[in-house]
Amino acid sequence: MTTAVKVALAAVLALVFVGAMVKSRTARADGDAADAAMATIRPEAIRADMRFLADDLLEGRGTATRGHEIAAKFMAAQFEQMGLEPAGDNGTYFQSVPFRSGRPDQEKSTLTLVRGGKEQKLVYRRDFITGANPGAADSYVEAPVVFVGDGVTAPEQGYDDYKGIDARGKIVALAFEAPHFESSLKAHYSSFEVKQANAVAHGAVGIILISDPILEGIYPYSMQTRDLVFPQFRWLDKQGKPNDYFPELKGGAVLSMAETKKLFEGSGHTAEEVFADIKAGTPKSFALPVTAKIHNVTKLEDVRSPNVVAKLEGSDPNLKSEYVVYTAHSDHLGIGEPVNGDKIYNGALDNASGSALLVEIARAFTKRNPRPRRSLLFVSVTGEEAGLLGSDYFAHYPTVAKDAIVANVNMDEDDMLWPLEDIIAFGAEHSSLDAVVRKAAERVHLGVSPDPMPEEVVFIRSDQYSFVKQGIPAVFPVGGFTSGDPKIHPAEIFKKWEKERYHEPGDDMQQPGLLFDEAAKYGRFVFLFGDLIADDPQRPLWNKGDFFGDRYGKKKG
Repeated sequence: MTTAVKVALAAVLALVFVGAMVKSRTARADGDAADAAMATIRPEAIRADMRFLADDLLEGRGTATRGHEIAAKFMAAQFEQMGLEPAGDNGTYFQSVPFRSGRPDQEKSTLTLVRGGKEQKLVYRRDFITGANPGAADSYVEAPVVFVGDGVTAPEQGYDDYKGIDARGKIVALAFEAPHFESSLKAHYSSFEVKQANAVAHGAVGIILISDPILEGIYPYSMQTRDLVFPQFRWLDKQGKPNDYFPELKGGAVLSMAETKKLFEGSGHTAEEVFADIKAGTPKSFALPVTAKIHNVTKLEDVRSPNVVAKLEGSDPNLKSEYVVYTAHSDHLGIGEPVNGDKIYNGALDNASGSALLVEIARAFTKRNPRPRRSLLFVSVTGEEAGLLGSDYFAHYPTVAKDAIVANVNMDEDDMLWPLEDIIAFGAEHSSLDAVVRKAAERVHLGVSPDPMPEEVVFIRSDQYSFVKQGIPAVFPVGGFTSGDPKIHPAEIFKKWEKERYHEPGDDMQQPGLLFDEAAKYGRFVFLFGDLIADDPQRPLWNKGDFFGDRYGKKKG
């Protein structure tokens, strides 16, 4: 049935059933407006936007590089062209984010382990690596080492890796993992910032991150070593202090798998036993017969990189002062170590795809008549690959009142590699947004599936988590792994892509299998999801007793 026929039919019915049908007719008219608008999201437009953003000329869009500046200007130009209002700093489309860039000095940074009075000086890259210290160009710590399992203290779960361990004045060795909690809670407690804060609360003076089979499956030590070519960043607050920085921790390092196994020698626990306990979710904590000397030397530089912020004002006189925020990160890794002769990490799916969708969803909203009741912000963020930094800065210092932001909808890495049949909505289960996800999915004939890979802790690995930590309900919807075709196996396609192209130069526009019709289908779902939030008189609410709502909900405002 065409839109014109629907409207005509609604008008005829209204003549017959005036009182009873007023509410239904209004809802149908709003639905038609959303249908017409989201139908304008075209696969060709998504492909064209991606083609520009992932071009070699942008050199991988590394944070605080010329390539990313070009990407940011492209996003701003698109927003301006479609008539969105600038909502950045000083009447512009740009929010300038101050960063501290750091690179570990591999020649001067050292790690020495002392066991039974004998010193073992480890070799940088082969045996260990270090991160950049954003608060000190030169730092040193020497202290006994204690192993604290996953390094997690979760009172609400009755769980504490530090129980029975005195970490005061010690260097804590810990694993990347978190215990077998519900997937989003597990993701939260696997956050390295959360583990650092917990170490400081227990009096630790340094951290050693061990390698284990789980971390090797997610971010292998070889890749961590390769990625040392990229600078590390922290955003700076209004006093010039780096975010999530813990000066109490005087040193830090990451051990290779071989050195991790040696670390447990003489402790009464083999590395294989430790790995098995970590996998089972029951790690044991104990002192190690080792003292560590960690010397971190960092080359520091202060730089800036822009978020791009545009606004579409809502139609309701009262609700237009509230905002639904759409986000997608425009940065990628930049120029790195060559792979098969290619050194440009283009980031076509990660995340030229999300950036293109942000543009085309914004364009669709400009064609919605009437506009939704609430206002919309479209924020193209920088520094996601550096640790969700641009979104975290915006969530701390939004360009509108923080308590006016009712929800965040984030797009990152649309895997347009198989026919889209379902949606996985990371974070939706924590708030009333779960019902909105299901309503939107049903309307566009998509299923809704749970997190199929809780071990990947996706909930904390993209920009929606920056908003969650500021008390704002947020959802990260991605395509699911359901397939009605026995010849198509989305989970296998995804795993193969992650292994071969994720954070590799091969994530470019020449990669095979990109299905732009499926990207448009995903975009229409995300449009409708945000539209339903923006048009609902009731603002989203955290579920009663929800961990994230209780922990962060009071930060808002």
